[in-house]
Amino acid sequence: MSHQDDRRDGRHDFDFYHGRWQVKNRRLKERLAGSDEWIEFDAVDECKPVLGGLGSMDRYTTDWGGGIVGMALRLYRPQTGQWYVYWASDRDGVLEPPLIGAFRDGVGVFEGQEAHQGRMLPSRAVWSDINERSLRWEQALSPDGGKTWETNWVMHMTRLA
Repeated sequence: MSHQDDRRDGRHDFDFYHGRWQVKNRRLKERLAGSDEWIEFDAVDECKPVLGGLGSMDRYTTDWGGGIVGMALRLYRPQTGQWYVYWASDRDGVLEPPLIGAFRDGVGVFEGQEAHQGRMLPSRAVWSDINERSLRWEQALSPDGGKTWETNWVMHMTRLA
């Protein structure tokens, strides 16, 4: 039996997120600036499966900041056992580079690079505290190549439908 045959099939890891969610956001006012001032706002996120369940897509909407409509596209690669998570919004129409990762012991960790003030920095998103009715998502950036991380956005989601 090859190592690939031993790999857990994670194509259903995001099935918990299918549906409609109320999102309570806490976002740092300024990232990587020593800020401890948080902005709080509400949003709604609706997630549906795509590609016969090999992925999911959601639509995130908020009135905060003049209104934002965003989307996340999550695609599972059975060959590697990893998820690729892409983000885009109506702010700039850019499909961001993916965060790549997987779920282990009920926690999803996804890492990649994100643009911040003209530089690409290590970025990490963590899905945790997942149950049928609620979950937590948080994002962090690293200014020093992954030695330290600053959490700059936390979302608490509660299922609406």
